[in-house]
Amino acid sequence: MRRLPLVFLIACLGSGSAWAFFDDKEARRQIADQKIQTDARFDQQARAQLELSALIQRQAEEIARLRGQIETLNWELEQAKKRQQDFYLDLDSRLRRFEPQVAEQPAAAADPTAGPAAAIGGTANPAQETAAYDAALELFKATKYKEAAAAFAGFVEKYPNGSLAANAQYWLGNAWYAQRNCTKAIEAQSQVVSRYPASDKVPDALLSIATCQQELGNRNGANRTMEGLIEKYPSSPAADKARERLKKK
Repeated sequence: MRRLPLVFLIACLGSGSAWAFFDDKEARRQIADQKIQTDARFDQQARAQLELSALIQRQAEEIARLRGQIETLNWELEQAKKRQQDFYLDLDSRLRRFEPQVAEQPAAAADPTAGPAAAIGGTANPAQETAAYDAALELFKATKYKEAAAAFAGFVEKYPNGSLAANAQYWLGNAWYAQRNCTKAIEAQSQVVSRYPASDKVPDALLSIATCQQELGNRNGANRTMEGLIEKYPSSPAADKARERLKKK
């Protein structure tokens, strides 16, 4: 009877050792599984970081490409503006060759009391008027816009009724626009419309006003100006440009 407890004790001890063996094996398996899962997560995160890095790199390259395109377009736009400006300047010079020139009046020049009145009318000495206009135009061609604005303003003040007054007023507006002063440009071009309504510069002045209104954020005003331009001067090149702009709205 005393041997039974001993056998039972040995059996229990043997069973505990077996359970300990199986518990250790299971723990190692779980550790191995966790390591595999952790490695898999690390690999996934590493791939995600690489993909994100590649995406950032592609976006940086795309931004650089777009920036280059923008710079190219800005350069092309400036060149187009310069070509258009040169075209108008050349056209202005060509048209003036066909304008009738008023002959000098020596008698008026000889009369001391006729000098100021002759200067105001701008017809006593057309050679001086033309020289003053050409000098202002040369400043504009040389991109000396501040000096050109002052020269054109002085010309209009001295020859308000001269044959080139409307042209000078128009280029005064362009000189202000070239200085990125749209408020002054609108004021100058509005004078072309109000003071010289018969001038062929009026349609271009209206288009310039609309351009400045757009740049100042007044789209409704710009649209109304262009619509008025098309209504009053439907056959002018400026009206054609206004139609193109309105179609793009």
